Amino acid sequence: MLTIGSPTPQVVLEDTEGQTVRLSDYQGEHAVLLYFLRSASCPVCNRHVRKLADSAEEFAAADVQVLLAVPEDRETAAAWQARHRIPFTVLTGRSGTPHEMIGLSRKIFGSMQQSGSVLIDSGGIVRHAHGATLPTGGLDRKGIDAALVRMRAARPVR
Repeated sequence: MLTIGSPTPQVVLEDTEGQTVRLSDYQGEHAVLLYFLRSASCPVCNRHVRKLADSAEEFAAADVQVLLAVPEDRETAAAWQARHRIPFTVLTGRSGTPHEMIGLSRKIFGSMQQSGSVLIDSGGIVRHAHGATLPTGGLDRKGIDAALVRMRAARPVR
């Protein structure tokens, strides 16, 4: 798993339209909150996505781009995004899962995919990193909010 204070990992993902997405693409532009769903079919993860969607204006006001990462293939991810009217970019791995690329592995006899969240500031530094084996712990909103407060406090005054 990523560590707080480390630079943005060189992760290359793909959106549901097949476009290449690199986390470094956002550097200098926006902070990025990347939420890793255990599975697009996980009901708890889907509730977390709804909570994120309900807070979309709050994230936009804080200049945070929300991205969702799923372990499924691009076609499955696109169908899930359309069916649930997901307002965020949904990402998949080009080879392997996005989860593997940042250290969210499969736990409990290799069958349960971890979920979690990573917040990267606009300078490309990891400000929050959280992983959980049980999906109920995948979205650490208190940790994300605390990291956002620290990021705002550290911003230079213009």
